[in-house]
Amino acid sequence: MVMAGPTIEALIREAFPDADVVVTELGGTGRYCGTRIVSQAFAGKSRIEQHRMIYEALKGKITDTFQALVLETTVPK
Repeated sequence: MVMAGPTIEALIREAFPDADVVVTELGGTGRYCGTRIVSQAFAGKSRIEQHRMIYEALKGKITDTFQALVLETTVPK
């Protein structure tokens, strides 16, 4: 089953209420998505830690639904 962009966005927003989240479907199949997440929660965290935070927010659903998920995480300026 493919996880739709709105579902990804909802799970990320649930974990990071302050976040600015943009999910873009890439490739037309629903199996490739790009995400841009801007949140103060990433302050002081390495890129790897930030990405782990996102994977945790997706509650393990990423492995069953995607072939690729592009993550761009950043702290607000």
